[in-house]
Amino acid sequence: MTKQNVDVQAVFMDRDGTIGGTGHFIHPRDFKLYPNAQEAITLLKKNGIKVFAVTNQYRISRGEATVQDFEEQFSEYGFDQSYICPHEQECGCRKPKPGMLLEAAEQHHLDLSRCIVIGDVGDTDMLAAYAVGAKKIMVRTGWGESSLTTYRNKWIETEPDYIAEDILDAVHWIINESNL
Repeated sequence: MTKQNVDVQAVFMDRDGTIGGTGHFIHPRDFKLYPNAQEAITLLKKNGIKVFAVTNQYRISRGEATVQDFEEQFSEYGFDQSYICPHEQECGCRKPKPGMLLEAAEQHHLDLSRCIVIGDVGDTDMLAAYAVGAKKIMVRTGWGESSLTTYRNKWIETEPDYIAEDILDAVHWIINESNL
């Protein structure tokens, strides 16, 4: 039996390096989830927490994939909705800009201070969460370890609320420990 954390309205998950892959672009047809990622997504949903994908995918603008390719993939995994920045140039939705989070908040009537962003890159995922007052969980998978050490100076203005070994560890913390 799981404990429901009614305070958390939604969890936003990055894709590459957070729920699977390597941190580098992998076309959705070739992308593989980490062994425990599906369990993590399912566990949040069983606890009544909305789950959204939030990902920068500039390769779409180069014609290497489509937004629909990613939307179908996230739907198959059980995400409630996906927010995908297809732009290579600077824009309002490309993380660390908070555009995708703000769009989701508007569409789903979310209080972003009651939401959590999980990612593996400090200077995109953590800064986007910080910009909207969301809780921040850094996973050590993908680019996580180097974000916490080598590249820590790129996002020095904020700290993760929790550092997780992987996506399932992050979700267990959300369900059992996070007090928004």
